[in-house]
Amino acid sequence: QLSCLVRMVTLHGIPKDLDNYPRDLLLFLSPSDYAATGSCVQYFANTGKANLDVLQKESPRRKQLLLEALACLKIPGTQINEENAEILGRLVCDLGGEYIRNSGGNLLKRLSQCGSFLPEQEEAIRSVVSSGNTAFGPPVAWSAFTLNELSGLIPLLDHSILQKVPK
Repeated sequence: QLSCLVRMVTLHGIPKDLDNYPRDLLLFLSPSDYAATGSCVQYFANTGKANLDVLQKESPRRKQLLLEALACLKIPGTQINEENAEILGRLVCDLGGEYIRNSGGNLLKRLSQCGSFLPEQEEAIRSVVSSGNTAFGPPVAWSAFTLNELSGLIPLLDHSILQKVPK
């Protein structure tokens, strides 16, 4: 339905008020389509707030969106800073384990909002959490607030991590 709506909306070119349309619609446009109304950074900031689950996980379109976002943000390696994580929004759910490990805790809060993970992502999340090198600190220093912030990741944490969390 959304791809059909995109065809209807863009029938006579890209509308200037594209930001007024549902964000999910942007998932079916490319950054170059959006360029007439804004920058690629603005496009991915809006796309990152869309419901990515309208596209199947691991689908070519989702993979392409992530690759285009990384190129737009000029991320040279596999380390994502806090500012870029904010722009990527829900696109962080598709980052590989190497990005998760190398970005330290910059992604944890956003990752906790993802619906599902690949095994390599789960392993990377456990590794980052275990290291304690995050804004949340080591599990022994966590509070109820921390657990609330990371609530979506709790099912991924193994016994060795959870037993360190204070009661």
